[in-house]
Amino acid sequence: MPEIPITTVASAQDIDRAAWAELTPAGHPFLNADFLAILERHNTAGPASGWQARHWLAQAADGTVLGLLPTYLKSNSHGDFVRDWSWAAAYAQLGKPYFPKLLSGLPHTPAAGPRLLVKAGALAEQVRNRLIETAKAAVGELQLSSWHVALPAPEDAAAFQAHGLLLSHDVQFHWRNRGYENFEHYLAAFPSEKRRKVKAERRRVAESGLSIEVRHGDEIDPAEWPRLYHLYASTFDKYGNHAAFSPACFADLGAALGRRMVLFIAREDGEAVALSLCFRSADTLYGRYWGSSGNYHSLHFELCFYQGIAYCLAHGLQTFEPGAGGEHKVARGFEPTVVSSCHWIEDPRMRQLIGQHLERQHHHVVAYADEAATHLPFRATP
Repeated sequence: MPEIPITTVASAQDIDRAAWAELTPAGHPFLNADFLAILERHNTAGPASGWQARHWLAQAADGTVLGLLPTYLKSNSHGDFVRDWSWAAAYAQLGKPYFPKLLSGLPHTPAAGPRLLVKAGALAEQVRNRLIETAKAAVGELQLSSWHVALPAPEDAAAFQAHGLLLSHDVQFHWRNRGYENFEHYLAAFPSEKRRKVKAERRRVAESGLSIEVRHGDEIDPAEWPRLYHLYASTFDKYGNHAAFSPACFADLGAALGRRMVLFIAREDGEAVALSLCFRSADTLYGRYWGSSGNYHSLHFELCFYQGIAYCLAHGLQTFEPGAGGEHKVARGFEPTVVSSCHWIEDPRMRQLIGQHLERQHHHVVAYADEAATHLPFRATP
């Protein structure tokens, strides 16, 4: 087998667009030539916010890109969904530095998917192994504490585990289209009491005088983004958190992604008063950001859940992933789903301790998911 050199690239925009297209799923909203490049350019995933791009590129002798592992040096744990705050605290108590760490994942986006982007062919397994071993070696060479792969696809997770990475687990709540023809058909799967509750929530919004519209990224005028951004940022302000995106970043994403960005907007007298901002692939809707300028009864459920389900049914999408957390999603038919992340801990003793912790945690996560599933609103569990 020929030796496959691995190089690092300091920006996603320096990777050839044709390579992105060949290595990533067609129509994916996050794994494309634009998403990471735009986030990096606007510093949503830049050094000032704790993200320094260090993407690994595998190339053949003739320059053909054989594989890509998008990775960042992280100086904090904001927006990576690794959930390793207690690990950082443990390192601090022992007088060990935890940051910077290495992260492979989507900035500010808790969506599972491919992390090892490898060209199909006879060299695919070798390229995959080279990328993993190169990233592991870099942890020691750069004197980092760890390397984390947030929410890899199952086949990628298996490859990382085969190279000694630890596995952690978490629960998200996903809606699945089980052959529903429309929203009424979906509600028909609910017992009458729970069906009436959903209908009552939707009726309150319908009778509120608000108008609701569905727009795609390329249907938003650039002049509208400051107002829409204000609604998005208000949620973060309310809880004292930082809004990572900017109006200009959203505008560039909308223009580049087009119909892969989906917005559900509520208006009062023509003025946008609330929104749910989502992304989509060919088969999945990804819910990401909610914001509102006031208290509107049931509007959060309408924009963040019911409009998304209706959109999936209208456009033939099979899955709706509305983001991390939120047990209240179960009552609306979102099923508890166990997801995983992978971790290489450089220090052998810390690796052992964290590994033991993760083994214990796994049982609790599965038990929680099983218990949550008993509260699904369907007449029979899907």
